[in-house]
Amino acid sequence: MKILETLIVDFSNWLWGTPLLFLLLGGGVYFVVYSNFIPFKYFRHAIDVLRGKYDDPNDPGQINHYEALSTALAATVGMGNISGVAVAITTGGPGAIFWMWVSAVIGIATKFFTCTLAIMYRGKDSYGEVQGGPMYVITEGLGNQWRPLAVFFSVAGLIGMLPIFQANQFTQILRDVLLVPHGIEGSFKTNLITGLIITFVVSLVIFGGIKRIGKVAGRMVPMMVVLYFASVIYIIMTNFGAVPEAFLLILKDAFTGDAVLGGALGAVIIAGARRAAFSNEAGIGTAPMAHGAAKTTEPVREGLVAMLGPFIDTIVVCTLTALSILITGSWQDSESNGVTVTVNAFNKAIPGIGIYILVLCVTIFATTSLFSYSYYGTKCLSFIVGAKYKKLYNYFYVGTIVFGATASLAAIISLIDASYALMSIPTMISAILLSPNVKKEAKKYFMRLEEEKKQRV
Repeated sequence: MKILETLIVDFSNWLWGTPLLFLLLGGGVYFVVYSNFIPFKYFRHAIDVLRGKYDDPNDPGQINHYEALSTALAATVGMGNISGVAVAITTGGPGAIFWMWVSAVIGIATKFFTCTLAIMYRGKDSYGEVQGGPMYVITEGLGNQWRPLAVFFSVAGLIGMLPIFQANQFTQILRDVLLVPHGIEGSFKTNLITGLIITFVVSLVIFGGIKRIGKVAGRMVPMMVVLYFASVIYIIMTNFGAVPEAFLLILKDAFTGDAVLGGALGAVIIAGARRAAFSNEAGIGTAPMAHGAAKTTEPVREGLVAMLGPFIDTIVVCTLTALSILITGSWQDSESNGVTVTVNAFNKAIPGIGIYILVLCVTIFATTSLFSYSYYGTKCLSFIVGAKYKKLYNYFYVGTIVFGATASLAAIISLIDASYALMSIPTMISAILLSPNVKKEAKKYFMRLEEEKKQRV
């Protein structure tokens, strides 16, 4: 088992080398420049679209703009923000947060392009239902001769969408906070029982399909964001004097890596980029599957809504988590890893009740993430073997929750990282090749928008 874990970790580290970073970060910079910074100019309009100002229930698709973003955020605003940030800091130092910010800013443009394409090149599954995602962008936009690349994405997605990281970290926090302090030793048996309970709860939602997932996510995402915001802002405000020092540490370590890696700048950048990819998934290809289900005939509108994701997820939520960890000093505890680092931060800043607040937040974060990932996996399987078999993935999916609850963090996070790396290759290649079409579509859309404004005046 140890040998297999080492192989997975080594393979993941090899994948996340310079070529992949160049594809994700370099491709993102290309989108920013090539778009003439258009996505950044229309944040207000994106919020209007999100509020439902342009919703038409008769448009093709399964869910509205808000539910599409909520489904995508349910997957991204999750354990990546709580334990993923902790992993970034403990493996790459505080400077990794800076590179998460860089990846997120670039990711705004990447999400705009990839999710606009998800609407422009929607296909139909074997049931004739309209579907979106990188696999359909590839076959509909580039042609059926590119189908092997689409299948490659879908196969990688079957592994990348597994709930093992969320289940692992959810189990870890329940064990550390609720079981061990009350004299119940963490063991394989207790982890197994926790995994079975999570499996039952998740099954109640995911077998209802994207409409049920969208509705549940739409109700839970705002609640979890508000609760988590209130908690971390309290931590920051009660330690406000330490905030400038935390920002300085992030900026200094971003270019030196002194805090953890002894000057290994490349490792700091890789740590930040990897955790940003896990956090906001820009360029990975998961969000286009959610946004591709939106009810709209205007691709650019959905691209604008999608670009809000990296801003909310990484720039806002991840930064708040990072500050909580840095100002409390919990990241310097060499015995802690993953979600335990964040638990220690809450425990230090809000003694007595802090850890229980975090347990509640993690419960919501983890479960909503689990709902969305199952949908992505069923779409991948549906593309490969047909829609009538897609629900088979859900049985495999819920079965791996137990595995995630009982396996080691190192193996699990490396397996997911490796799958994300593989998924990003077809997603970014297809988006770059089809980017001229997005630019043309955006130009037409914003011209129509300006004309409508003039007519109203």
